[in-house]
Amino acid sequence: MLAYVRLEIRRTLRDTGFVIVGIATPLLMYVLFTNIGASDSAKDSMDYARYSMIGMAAYGALGAALAVGPGVAEDKARGWLRQLRVTPLSPFQVVVGRALTAGVTVLPAIVSVFAAGALVNGVRLAAWQWAAAAGLMWLGTVPFTLLGLGNGYGFSAQTTGVVSMASMMGLSVIGGLWFPVDAFPHWLASISRWTPTARFGDLGWSVLAHHGPGAGTLSVLALWLVLFAGYAVFSYRRSARTV
Repeated sequence: MLAYVRLEIRRTLRDTGFVIVGIATPLLMYVLFTNIGASDSAKDSMDYARYSMIGMAAYGALGAALAVGPGVAEDKARGWLRQLRVTPLSPFQVVVGRALTAGVTVLPAIVSVFAAGALVNGVRLAAWQWAAAAGLMWLGTVPFTLLGLGNGYGFSAQTTGVVSMASMMGLSVIGGLWFPVDAFPHWLASISRWTPTARFGDLGWSVLAHHGPGAGTLSVLALWLVLFAGYAVFSYRRSARTV
């Protein structure tokens, strides 16, 4: 299975679309959002640079996690999944291998935005905060990887790309990854708190506030983890009957 994971990681990192959507776009957005029309107050600018650093790192990691979906759908269309069934890999190992691939490929998105925060915007955190924020956000991508797998097994390659992009954009905006939730209307802020992306971002934002994520954040993420896992299993079983 490790050989399969290495193969999928190489395939993903060589994909120009993945590099653009999962790494370059959030990095560019972060630099632009924090340096164009910045506040006159140095404190306000730094607070926003820190907040946006977490938000854009989460946005990039979300895109990288969901990118597993189009890859699965393309493999399904090309007959690659059928080929895998004649290898010693079990269906469980194939799914886990894809999930592990996403777990590796989300790291460049997080690390690149964090590096821009430190090198471009002068964000300064304690060593434990950098490590804790990156680690928690890395673990927090698991629900979105399952969502991507569910999309890939459930839809055609073209449809999966559209669904994944719509999911990424919609969840990012409503979850407050682009703009602070405090700026939302009350009704939208209430909805945002129940989205997986808002709680995903809170994994990093809580570290900036020198404490760990709260019980509410962990509970909501656990709920979405179960829902997306069920969706992935359902899509895989349905796909297995037709591929």
